[in-house]
Amino acid sequence: MSQGPRSGLAAVSSALLAMSRHLEVRDVLKTIVASARELLDAQYAALGVPDDHGGFAQFVVDGVSEQQWRAIGPLPRQHGILAAMLQEAKAERLADVRKDPRFEGWPSAHPEMSDFLGLPIRDGDEVIGALFLANKNCPKPEGSCGFTEDDEDLLAILAQHAAIALTNARLYERSRELTIAEERSRLAHELHDAVSQKLFSLRLTAQAAAALVDRDPSRAKGELHQVAALAAEAADELRAAVVELRPAALDEDGLVATLRTQIQVLDRAHSARVTFAGCGVRALPAAQEEAVLRVAQEALHNALRHSGASQVDVTLEKRAGGAVLRITDDGGGFDPQSIRRAGRHLGLVSMRDRASGVGGALTVESAPGKGTTIEMEVPGG
Repeated sequence: MSQGPRSGLAAVSSALLAMSRHLEVRDVLKTIVASARELLDAQYAALGVPDDHGGFAQFVVDGVSEQQWRAIGPLPRQHGILAAMLQEAKAERLADVRKDPRFEGWPSAHPEMSDFLGLPIRDGDEVIGALFLANKNCPKPEGSCGFTEDDEDLLAILAQHAAIALTNARLYERSRELTIAEERSRLAHELHDAVSQKLFSLRLTAQAAAALVDRDPSRAKGELHQVAALAAEAADELRAAVVELRPAALDEDGLVATLRTQIQVLDRAHSARVTFAGCGVRALPAAQEEAVLRVAQEALHNALRHSGASQVDVTLEKRAGGAVLRITDDGGGFDPQSIRRAGRHLGLVSMRDRASGVGGALTVESAPGKGTTIEMEVPGG
């Protein structure tokens, strides 16, 4: 946030562009609240998305520290002025919210608020949220509201664009959920095919060993060694699939920690050595982190299942204006042009789509017998 209020078309344009830049619902909500507080020069701002049970599914604040927010306690319910805004779907501009007959108090850790401006966010006839501002930073005569009619008009413009941004973000998240479901279905089929083949071979080999144990103990011993090898391969397939099917802990752990954990598991599950190094990367926007993680998983899948690599190295490092993911293996490599002409992409199309979808780029360097390096660069680090 910059210091002091911003005004004029440039400030409004900047706020609207910031809202449209994000795809994750949580990021959009944060941007709306921060933009509203800055544009109208208020001390506090909040945005609530109602649920169907008299509460809020999400409630985002700006101007309150994390420590203060934790001390306040549970999310507010839809009562008092908040309920009136959601039910009556009209703006509220008050000189002192505490003197309004609908005011029902707040928790002891809640900051003191006086003048108040609130506006519902609507998608057609549906109220999908409510935007609140409090304590305008300006001189206020006793009993008057610092927020003006012009402030209300400006907030109404912001709310209209907020509705569009929030609706688009929800559509994006639903689309991503469908994509994840498709990926999980693909992985389930892949797991079924791979492990079924291993178990079928395991069963035949065990039967052969049982038949040979009396008349040819030496050959039976060899077959039993093969049983052990097949069992180990089946276990590897299962472990790798568990890693890919497990939801990523990006929200809780962040990208670097999530990558490190998954790569440690892959290193234990496969005969190839798999390493990870993360250097100087701050948190990325949620969409970028999701894309980087999925590209890393796809590239690791190719390297460990198809390349015959004995060493796979993954790095994530800061680059001016962004971050770079690099996956390098010493496997058999391939001719990218031949792969493309043959209609086999090894997931390269989906990886490029993921990179471009978040404003990034993906490059692939490989040749037969020379290993493979996949590099993905994204903005925002």
